[in-house]
Amino acid sequence: MKTEKPDNLTTAFKELLAQERFGSQGEIVNSLQQLGFSNINQSKVSRMLTKFGAVRTRNSRMEMVYCLPAELSVPTSSSPLKNLVLDIDHNDFLIVVKTSPGAAQLIARLLDSVGKADGILGTIAGDDTIFITPTSGTTILDLMQRVQELFETSL
Repeated sequence: MKTEKPDNLTTAFKELLAQERFGSQGEIVNSLQQLGFSNINQSKVSRMLTKFGAVRTRNSRMEMVYCLPAELSVPTSSSPLKNLVLDIDHNDFLIVVKTSPGAAQLIARLLDSVGKADGILGTIAGDDTIFITPTSGTTILDLMQRVQELFETSL
């Protein structure tokens, strides 16, 4: 029986998610158990998914799978993260972006990297919703158009 060390578990967990083939937490649990992590359970996997910011998205075979975002990097507009944007709408004061569950903070990070130069004063992100407020002098319609252009290939 393999000795479990947190670093080894973390490494194994990240390597499994990098394969982009696990659609359920149970599948991740089974694979980790096969690797010798006998005390792993669904609850622990769920906490790890949250801790590392994992999201469910479609892989190249269009299957819904868990994957990890690129660590310590700002997503780019050519990143697959833009495929997680489901809807963009606005009122007179805010733009609201709806994303796949768990993806809002990653998308908000991308939007924050665009920043004030393109009219974004700031963002607030929940699990699947982002509020964007424009800078002074930027109309909501102008900012809405810029945000839509950023994600136009996925909408």
